[in-house]
Amino acid sequence: MAAVMIMAGGCVSHKKYARLQDDYNASQVALAQSRQQAKSFEELLAEARKNNEELKANYAALQRTLDQSIMTNQSGNVNIAKLVDEINASNNYIKRLVEAKSKSDSLLMVLSTNLTRSLDTDELKDVDVKVLKGVVYISLADNMLFRTGSYQISPAAMDILSKIAKIIKDYKNYSVLIEGNTDNVPISRTNIRNNWDLSTLRASSVVQVLQNDFGVDPKRLTAGGRGEYNPIATNDTPEGRQLNRRTQIILTPSLDQFMDLIDKAPDTNSQAVK
Repeated sequence: MAAVMIMAGGCVSHKKYARLQDDYNASQVALAQSRQQAKSFEELLAEARKNNEELKANYAALQRTLDQSIMTNQSGNVNIAKLVDEINASNNYIKRLVEAKSKSDSLLMVLSTNLTRSLDTDELKDVDVKVLKGVVYISLADNMLFRTGSYQISPAAMDILSKIAKIIKDYKNYSVLIEGNTDNVPISRTNIRNNWDLSTLRASSVVQVLQNDFGVDPKRLTAGGRGEYNPIATNDTPEGRQLNRRTQIILTPSLDQFMDLIDKAPDTNSQAVK
């Protein structure tokens, strides 16, 4: 009986031992797995920390870029504002110039109309009045003003010159150029060398009549001759030569107001916008 009991006890212990051995082996496997998992976690944590540092570096770089962009944008806004101011100043300047020119053109048209109305029908046959590019041209026929080859004013021209002188005196801010023109036929007078002389002497004669007979301020007057070198028609026909023999009274608006505007022109030498 005792032997049987001993053998039975041995079997129980062996089974218990085997179970304990299995538990131990399982715990070793679990420990190894836990250690592997812990190692994986450490690696993941290290990688996460590395990524976090990279994110911080990227954030700092982005912040610097943003700050630079803000500074650049502020500088750009300043330049744009300056450019807008310059454009507005230029627009206002151009507007003043246009207004001054429109006013000048209107005065010239009134002057031309008043002059034309002051002349009768017969006088208008010998006088041509035009407004071209802001200038009034009063063209007087040669055969009305002078005898052929002469620079003495004819009595018939005095009435027309008196009416022109009145208009000139009414518009005190206009300068007056008297310009003589001839055809290309050579002059044959002992006291006149050529057509240059003739055209200049004729212009001078008109100037002196306007000054001495009709009281036009001589400071406003200029006499000039262009000889045969400013034709408006062909010199190959009598009709063309007659048109070329003319004296022009040219009325030009004072440039003072335009020069004042030029002096006040906006500065265009500012630094270019970048």
